[in-house]
Amino acid sequence: MDDCSEQTPLFTFGVIADIQYADLDDGYNYSRTRRRYYRSSLQLLRNAQESWSESAVRPKFILQLGDVIDGFNKGRGASDRALDAVLGELSRGPVEVHHVWGNHEFYNFSRSALLRSELNSAPSTDGSPSGGRAAGDIYAYHFSPCPGFTFVVLDAYDVSLLGREESSVEYQEALSTIRQYNNNEDLNCPPDTVGVLRRFTMFNGGFSKDQLDWLDSVLSSADEKQEKVTIVSHLPVHPYSTGLICLAWNYDELLAIIRSHSSVVCFMAGHDHDGGYHQDINTGVHHLTLEGVIETPPDDNAFGTVSVYENRMVLKGNGRIRDRVLLFPGHQSDADHGAK
Repeated sequence: MDDCSEQTPLFTFGVIADIQYADLDDGYNYSRTRRRYYRSSLQLLRNAQESWSESAVRPKFILQLGDVIDGFNKGRGASDRALDAVLGELSRGPVEVHHVWGNHEFYNFSRSALLRSELNSAPSTDGSPSGGRAAGDIYAYHFSPCPGFTFVVLDAYDVSLLGREESSVEYQEALSTIRQYNNNEDLNCPPDTVGVLRRFTMFNGGFSKDQLDWLDSVLSSADEKQEKVTIVSHLPVHPYSTGLICLAWNYDELLAIIRSHSSVVCFMAGHDHDGGYHQDINTGVHHLTLEGVIETPPDDNAFGTVSVYENRMVLKGNGRIRDRVLLFPGHQSDADHGAK
């Protein structure tokens, strides 16, 4: 590789996860084992925006990996106000934001409301049959920021108790699925077991067959074009990239699709505030789970900037997020640089 291509990325993008802003004093997670900094998360978002805006090479777009405001806003009648505050900060930046939906989006809004909101960053159909979007009310789409590269946003709560009317077929099917493994009265409590079955909680969800078929089609097209695909979702899908309680319900089905295609190079997720990373030994695909802003102290940070080259992505982390070099499958194993 010549010096120019070594130094100049094809494009860059910013990434941030689990802001969970609320105008509240600090609190704790569900099990009261981790501190959460609700109010100061907005300042940490502001820090990220300032960094991206002042970069010598400005990001082409931002990936917001879900849980942009906290569920506590709903009970206080503050959902719209909190969302406006976060979107106001995001709008100060110079580039478009691609929003992923997480469980806290559905604590605050119905699926139909989200589809009508500014958190719907899917492209319009523009008269084409698909317009890059999945069918119906599935919030999944793909976009290409640069020739040869595709990003796919997935809807990890397509199959879920969240955001669905209890009378709907979708809700009843999701309830039937979770009840096969979780008999607790409070379905946010994991099943009394160990391992991957602990993922069957109400704060997780899964991918419908329609969405999986759509993804399979998108990846088949990318294979033919020899594109490099990055998939993003709120829920992780590799059990070595996250705490098992944070996995998508049918993570194994989605992994099987990824493994049946040559185009996927990276899968990015949020949800697990501790973050995580694993490179799949079967495919070389990088599974990266970003640390959450909400559990980041006010004097720290949790965001990253990714520079994309022909053969790799380079993550420059800030605060809790470590630097990584993610070499694309077919090249030698990835290496961490400047781990924090």
